[in-house]
Amino acid sequence: MSEILDKALKHLSIEEEDEPFVLPDRPEFYATERNSMSLIGRLLNPHCQKMGDLILEMPRKWQLYNRVRGVALSKKRFQFIFKHEHDLIDILNRGVHTFDNWSIVLDRWMEKPPEDYLKFIMVWVQMRNIPVNHYTPETIEAMGEFAGHVVEVPFDPEKAQVKDYVRVLVRFDVSKPLRRSKKLTLPGREVVNILYDYERIQKRCYTCQRLTHEQSMCPWRKVNKETMVGVSCSSAESKNTEVLNFLEESDPLFGVLSIKHLGSDPVSGRPKIAKEVMDGMRQYLQVAEGPEKMARVERIKKSLKDMENDPLGQKLFLRLESPPILSSSLDKGKGAVYDFSAQAEPQPRQEKLMASAIAAGSKILQSGKVVSPAAAPKEYEVYAQSGFLVEGSTGYSVGISDTSTSGTLLKKPKQRKRPGTYTRKAAGKRVAKAASEGIDQVGEGMISDGKRKAHDDVEPSKSSARFKKPLVVPSEGPSNI
Repeated sequence: MSEILDKALKHLSIEEEDEPFVLPDRPEFYATERNSMSLIGRLLNPHCQKMGDLILEMPRKWQLYNRVRGVALSKKRFQFIFKHEHDLIDILNRGVHTFDNWSIVLDRWMEKPPEDYLKFIMVWVQMRNIPVNHYTPETIEAMGEFAGHVVEVPFDPEKAQVKDYVRVLVRFDVSKPLRRSKKLTLPGREVVNILYDYERIQKRCYTCQRLTHEQSMCPWRKVNKETMVGVSCSSAESKNTEVLNFLEESDPLFGVLSIKHLGSDPVSGRPKIAKEVMDGMRQYLQVAEGPEKMARVERIKKSLKDMENDPLGQKLFLRLESPPILSSSLDKGKGAVYDFSAQAEPQPRQEKLMASAIAAGSKILQSGKVVSPAAAPKEYEVYAQSGFLVEGSTGYSVGISDTSTSGTLLKKPKQRKRPGTYTRKAAGKRVAKAASEGIDQVGEGMISDGKRKAHDDVEPSKSSARFKKPLVVPSEGPSNI
């Protein structure tokens, strides 16, 4: 009896076994419209980057406080939804973004993302010590392939270059280490060491040069140098070295392609000949028979031999990769770059606001009518160049209005009412007479109780307005003399 119960308990399950729920294919179950204005991202070092802090910090760092909001999708993935398309494109074109000094991966949302989604970042690489005799776009592009897939090469031989490096935009695989240098052997057997620097890349592991962990957590830290090099090379190329290392005898390309045409490229990690190209070669040989087939075999061999010393041809025709873009903007991708070379040319002098207003008034005069001149205050006489105001058909008159910064009318000061010359002179005589009455004479001196005033017989100063005499004798009737 106990054995039967044990078997029955084994077959029991706490969770109900049922069919999965089929989500209805209806518009209300989709968020395509909202996701089309969003970026999907991934943390490269989750041990040093906190998801909650990133969701709150990145809008402030981008200066898009109320125009973007973040959503945590998992412990490593997140989403930022934008309100405007131009903000999304601007953030995407800024290059590598970092949080807590560690890089993050950002890419536009896709309904059906590819297998390598969120595995690459677009980064600008600076290359130094390129030989002068090989300072060409082809050499720059070939050396940039060691850092990643070259997308753009800003190079212009007609422009002055003030920096000691050249820049290339590469598509970098975040699972691979950053390359710091590469030895280049010139045709004259001279060896040159090319140096690489990555813009906007901050922290990395200084043992393996990867962006996914710190040096204290590096799995290659305690391994010997020889073993570390072997492991790093095998781990980076283990997935690609197994691709097309040999051909079967039944394959139409057997005996046509040599062993050097098979496998993966050691620089990019991609197959040396793309699958689509090999399928086209097979179809090209299968449709021919006899001498025609032999001729086609020779054509394929000759084409492959011609491309052995042509890296650009191998990239375009064998690996089917897009060619790099050549641009003349040497500072592209750097953000705001201050260049004062344009200031050498004299800038056109701008017309003053009052002069433009007067010129506009003269144009309105042709269609308007002239009104009687108005009395203008003295402080406006400097600006007034004509003694009339122009009134248009709409009732607007061209003139001057004095307002404050807040738009209200300023309070005009009251004019000073100064008495006339005769009134001021008579007042001065009365003050002098009153002062002379309080003077006592003691011996040869004089003692005065008030202030001393000038006498009438003293010649007043010509510059004194108080004692100026009238220039015209008043008319008092005929003289008796």
